Amino acid sequence: MIYEVRSYRLKPRSIPQFLDIFGAAYEKRKEFSPLSAFLFTEIGPLNEVIHIWPYESYAERDRIRVEAVKSGHWPPKGAEFIVDQKSEIYTPFPFVGVFATGNLGPLFEWREYTVVTGMMPAVMEGWEESIDERRKASPLIIAMQTDSGGLSKFVHLWGYKDFAHRAEVRADMLNKGIWPPKGTPVGALRYQENKICLAAPFSPLQ
Repeated sequence: MIYEVRSYRLKPRSIPQFLDIFGAAYEKRKEFSPLSAFLFTEIGPLNEVIHIWPYESYAERDRIRVEAVKSGHWPPKGAEFIVDQKSEIYTPFPFVGVFATGNLGPLFEWREYTVVTGMMPAVMEGWEESIDERRKASPLIIAMQTDSGGLSKFVHLWGYKDFAHRAEVRADMLNKGIWPPKGTPVGALRYQENKICLAAPFSPLQ
């Protein structure tokens, strides 16, 4: 399984119009393959949307994208609102399962870490030791690493009921020594970024 993460920076105040356009086009596009999630930023880099598409393989991705364009209903007619675009392909950590969907928010934290080259296996080992206890406190939507795009990077996406719930969970996990994972080697992480996101009305993840 691979996930294509497409991140678009939009013109200020254009997210409502873009969501309307994208959502209408998605009604036809999902006949070819469904989204995992469509998020937009509330805190962090503003005016950004993130859409995540699951595929069994690169070959399936290429085939479906060609078929969707041939249908005449894709891509959405929202180019006038787009300032910048980025596409990356991720593979999930093998011990976390597939991308979770359903009512797991409505607040989502997207945490994006760049790892020192060659240290990803060690980071994953540390995660595997601690993740079962951590995910009992709030839903882990996915943890995945880049296969193409910006390399040596991984993303973990968490669901929370609200900001208070996020603060409570993070404090509790830290106090109990469960999270951050102790098995992650010191110095393995090079950069860390996070975004607080909400889900579009048509997103399978809510």
